[in-house]
Amino acid sequence: MSHSLPNPIAAWFAERGWTVRRHQQAMLAAARRGDHALLVAPTGAGKTLAGFLPSLADLVERPGDGLRTLYISPLKALAVDVQRNLLTPISEMGLPIRVETRSGDTPSDRKARQRVRPPHMLLTTPESLSLLLSYPDAEHLFAALDTVIIDEIHAFAAEKRGDLLSLSLARLQALRPQLRRVGLSATVADPDAYRRWLAPGGEADKVTLVEGDPGAPPDLSILVPEDRVPWSGHSGKYAARQVIDIIAANRMTLVFSNTRGLAELIFQELWAQNDDNLPIGIHHGSLSREARRKVEAAMADGKLRGLVATASLDLGIDWGDIDCVVQMGAPKGSSRLLQRVGRANHRLDEPSKAILIPGNRFEYLEAQAAFDAVMAGERDAERFRPGALDVLAQHIMALACAGPLEPDALLAEVRSATPYAELTRAQLDDLLGFVSTGGYALRAYDRFQRLVRESDGRWRLAHPRFAQAHRLNAGIIVDQPAVDVRFANGRKLGTVEEIFAATLSPGDRFFFSGMSLELVRQTEAELIVRASSKSAQIPSWGGTRMAMSTHLAGRVRQFLADPAQWHRFPADVHEWLAMQAVRSVLPRPDQLLIETFPHEGLHYMLIYSFEGWNAHQSLGMLLTRRMEERGLKPIGFVSNDYALAVYGLEPIDDPAPLFSADILDHEFIAWVEESSLLKRAFRDVAVISGLIERQQPGARKTGRQVSFSTDLIYDVLRRYEPDHLLLRAAWADARARMTDVGRLGELIDRAAATLLHVPLDRVSPLAVPVLIMIGREHVAQPGTDEALLIEAEALARLAMTPD
Repeated sequence: MSHSLPNPIAAWFAERGWTVRRHQQAMLAAARRGDHALLVAPTGAGKTLAGFLPSLADLVERPGDGLRTLYISPLKALAVDVQRNLLTPISEMGLPIRVETRSGDTPSDRKARQRVRPPHMLLTTPESLSLLLSYPDAEHLFAALDTVIIDEIHAFAAEKRGDLLSLSLARLQALRPQLRRVGLSATVADPDAYRRWLAPGGEADKVTLVEGDPGAPPDLSILVPEDRVPWSGHSGKYAARQVIDIIAANRMTLVFSNTRGLAELIFQELWAQNDDNLPIGIHHGSLSREARRKVEAAMADGKLRGLVATASLDLGIDWGDIDCVVQMGAPKGSSRLLQRVGRANHRLDEPSKAILIPGNRFEYLEAQAAFDAVMAGERDAERFRPGALDVLAQHIMALACAGPLEPDALLAEVRSATPYAELTRAQLDDLLGFVSTGGYALRAYDRFQRLVRESDGRWRLAHPRFAQAHRLNAGIIVDQPAVDVRFANGRKLGTVEEIFAATLSPGDRFFFSGMSLELVRQTEAELIVRASSKSAQIPSWGGTRMAMSTHLAGRVRQFLADPAQWHRFPADVHEWLAMQAVRSVLPRPDQLLIETFPHEGLHYMLIYSFEGWNAHQSLGMLLTRRMEERGLKPIGFVSNDYALAVYGLEPIDDPAPLFSADILDHEFIAWVEESSLLKRAFRDVAVISGLIERQQPGARKTGRQVSFSTDLIYDVLRRYEPDHLLLRAAWADARARMTDVGRLGELIDRAAATLLHVPLDRVSPLAVPVLIMIGREHVAQPGTDEALLIEAEALARLAMTPD
């Protein structure tokens, strides 16, 4: 029914022999009714065009100046890509429609001009939108706004960036009550949850759900190694030769790694096998903007055959003619895998080709679980939670920069944002008190007194300088403290974290941006390097690891308990599981298997919970505390996504008492308060809330300076105001984000109901991949590979020998 489109757009479709797809028509119909809409459609279905088509049609039918459509993406690069892909059809249609991007990379003169003479369509990020709302002229800027399009909505809705965006949408809706909200995604497991998040006031029925037709099923496979599946490691680097062959056999291959460090490692492994000098590149978030843009341009121009990337490229971006995706290591979730697979062959009616390369035997089970989930069309569910208080504090400050705040109106507006629907007046008053004084313990310091209350009850900025400080420092992503990496001529390559930089001395070498670099000298803010041809170490980056999703964990447990599925695995994986069944036990899906055994003079306890690395790390800390109290003399622990190994000097005859439910009350609270976890969480919330400024006019604080400031305030608040709003926000972060307390609680509950203890006289087959990790967490160092291999083979022989 292309007749519903204005003539220039209908003609453009007709000239190409295209018809408007059913879901695109449905999005047009929703727009003509003035309805909010959520489009869930597979990659290649024309989601972006479906989102923008109503706006293009409206601009043809009702031309005029002013900002009409706002597009929000989770990545600056995605906004740039969408702009490029929009400008072509707009030009071909001959439409006088201006489309621009706005982010931290946008020149200041263009930003200023955009506020005075905005384009018809502005493509931006949640952070940049929040900053636009902080200006007194925001009401004028958004006076003509009709539509907000939120792309890849699944990527941030349940996170702090989603909290900020939800609050910004509430403010836009207050400025423009008829504003229409549109969400786009390919990987939503629970559309109703996202409809609630998207809707004003959380009323899901106000959001029309549009579902696209399924595309061709993906051409997905799991690589069978030329040799045996490794016992340990999670990079998949053993398959470098095979990956080079895959790159050679395709026009353009995207090679995904789960971390920046692994991306650098994989690039070096591939380069070492690249006998034909195929053009391959590397792309991740720590590389300089110039380096990333250069690689992106090479992709778009078809000049690369292979590109090693991280999550920096797994969202919606359509660069170059990518015909194959390789996932190095386990994908950690079916939704993430589906997103990455969709980068290949960006067309709905043709299959996307992707190859999974598991890093070890447990990862082979996870890869098969992800394969099955994707082929069954199953997604990982998101856990939505109440909105973060530190984010709301930042938002309140942004609104105060735009003009005075009336508390009752502010409360109603904030409550219309779904994450904050349950906010009480007392909580809002607490937040306003914090933004105005820093809290009771800090109220004597002028620099924390950012708001003042007027006689009519409204709150306003205490001084204009606070608006400048807010705009310099606002943002939700708090990176680890980092230093720049530069050549002596000043060319910036990117950044590495301070904690890694502190381990380096002049003459040390490390791989970065695909090169071996030698440190020449360092300052507090920079590493000056030169290129080297010698071997080097891989930088380490902190941050929360991606844990295997609960959904995939359940599928892996099913594999263990179902020998009828084992024929799908390589022979050595089948043999591994079969010997585990002979020598120990393979647990039922609902059981928590715990093995205990002696090995080389120590006593080991292996817990096979499959609840993810974060939950296992937390449990390891709690168990060793409890073991210490009970005289079991623990020495340490090591974990991966699948299991936790705790080892010490005394045998554990009965593990059950160690897993009593009160471990999450007594030991958990004591551990978090004594460890650096809470202090690290406090640093992040202090920065996000605006209490601590990272940036000042003409200067940026180093990570050490920020940490010093936050540590001082943390100690003051712990002593004099332990119920301070930011301490509560830090606790919420420590529980949810850093310790994964939700999955930890599920693990403890399962232990109480179904714990199965199997005492053994020696290491079991299932324990081998975990025990190999002891003392070897940083595998990517020179000389460790051979030692790992020798140790793995010795352990494997011991474990795989029948009784």
